[in-house]
Amino acid sequence: MDAVVMDQVGMDRALVRIAHEIVEKNESTENLCVVGIKRRGVPLACILQRNLETLGASVLTGSIDITRYRDDLTVQFDDAQINETSLPFDVGGKIIVLVDDVLYTGRTARAAMDAVLAHGRPAKIQLAVLVDRGHRELPIRADYVGKNIPTSREEFIRVSIPPFEEDACVRIEKRKAT
Repeated sequence: MDAVVMDQVGMDRALVRIAHEIVEKNESTENLCVVGIKRRGVPLACILQRNLETLGASVLTGSIDITRYRDDLTVQFDDAQINETSLPFDVGGKIIVLVDDVLYTGRTARAAMDAVLAHGRPAKIQLAVLVDRGHRELPIRADYVGKNIPTSREEFIRVSIPPFEEDACVRIEKRKAT
């Protein structure tokens, strides 16, 4: 069972709504920074930055690789295997909005917070996700959600987005038996 649950229009609409919610929730956008979690959170963060700028906010943007902060990977990585983190600003005192495609167990979000905190002490860390599919293993929730899609553990949410894929959409797929 593969089904498209969000098309390009739905994704665009969700990201515009999230931008409005960010502006409404924060008293000021003066110290607002949007940070994409590599890989698919990065292009979503860029879209969110453009949407925020359309609303009059001047927003800094960056990206983080959370590989070394994962608690569920037993493989040891050397620096050559880890993608570059790009935070071209001091995170101290900033409002950091972490952006990811799917919120599932919460482990990616926890690792992303650790990665940000390794660079300084922000005033706030908020989380924006395109899809929240449930099944949390950690007490983490998103501040901004494009769409809640309840799933079973046998299902998989696949977010397709340029530059990784040609078309933008969100699909729910049945996991293949191993």
